[in-house]
Amino acid sequence: MNKSGRIILVLISILFTSFQKVYDHQPFFTIDFFLFTFIAWVVGWQYDKARYYEKKARASEESYKKLIDSLPAPVYITRNHKILYVNKAALSMVGATKREDLMGKSIFDFIVPEYKGRVLERYKLIKKEKHPVNTIDYKAKRLDGSTFLFEVSSLYIVFGGKEAILSIGKDITIRMEETERLLQKSEKLALLGQMAAGIAHEIRNPLTSIKGFIQLLKTSTLKEEYYEIVLSELDRINEIVGEFLVLAKPSAAVYTTQDIKILLKDVITLINNQSLLNNIQIMMKFDDDLPLISCEDNQLKQVFLNLLKNAMEAMPKGGSIHVVVKEKEAGKISIQIIDQGVGIPQERISTLGEPFYTTKEKGTGLGLMTCYKIIEGHNGELNIYSQLNEGTTIEIILPTITQPLLKMEVSHS
Repeated sequence: MNKSGRIILVLISILFTSFQKVYDHQPFFTIDFFLFTFIAWVVGWQYDKARYYEKKARASEESYKKLIDSLPAPVYITRNHKILYVNKAALSMVGATKREDLMGKSIFDFIVPEYKGRVLERYKLIKKEKHPVNTIDYKAKRLDGSTFLFEVSSLYIVFGGKEAILSIGKDITIRMEETERLLQKSEKLALLGQMAAGIAHEIRNPLTSIKGFIQLLKTSTLKEEYYEIVLSELDRINEIVGEFLVLAKPSAAVYTTQDIKILLKDVITLINNQSLLNNIQIMMKFDDDLPLISCEDNQLKQVFLNLLKNAMEAMPKGGSIHVVVKEKEAGKISIQIIDQGVGIPQERISTLGEPFYTTKEKGTGLGLMTCYKIIEGHNGELNIYSQLNEGTTIEIILPTITQPLLKMEVSHS
């Protein structure tokens, strides 16, 4: 330990006593001399001790920084949510070139706002526990505004002689994207298996009927009704396969500008005779000056046809179906198909659109699934609202060809 503090203060005491002896002719070795010299030595010793530990702390802090800089993982140290130090990996992670770009800034400048509460709660836990806490992930921001997922673990430390929080983590964006991709692949494989099993089941039923009637034809006189049943069952197989092909291999859609009123009127004209036979009246209501849409007209007609057929099948005792079309908001148009049918239980609504999940006795569920897929391809939404014994409302929301202008802030240099 350096003795410069003690030496300097003792010399000051000696010089002061010498000054008094020369000018005041006082004795040199007095009680005051020994007392002040002793005090000077003690104060100097404390000063030297403080400087020694300060120098040791600085050396330790420098070693600490060198260790942190050598780590390949991003590391940063904060106090009161302010950044005190970051290593090179952390600089690279947020797109900074020098530490001055980050030092002194709030950690929340680099956290997506909705994750701020999570980080604050984490910091409270770190201060309370005083030991490393489990990893947590949140969405962070780079200097260029882009975001990434960051997994971090934090520890309470002493840095620069004061308490601080050291955090170490890694960018897990690629890992999470890969996990999501594998999950989607797994879901697709599960869906494929579900659809394959469902199609086999749905086709087996009419095939069994056909086989039975062919055997009857061999052993009995020909009956016209047998032929009709066989043909209807073959049509059913063809319909099931056709629905599946639409989902499995959709044709390339050619989008054109269309008037939604004309499309709906064409579909309602097509289905009107069938609705009248079932004692069902289809009522239409259109807003004036509806904006045009860009769509594949045959696909949308298929959607409207499927939904109107579903509405009719839900009304075995007849009634009215209301088709209401209006501009929902700027850039969006709403088509509602409202029936007075038996309704759908609330717990089943969320599963509608899944293959082979249907409320109909002989349905496959593929028709509604096709509707969802077509509307999704048109950047639209399909929502279902229903009450048991009151009816069902299906709302389709589609973008119009005229979209509202986005507000942009332009800075002038």
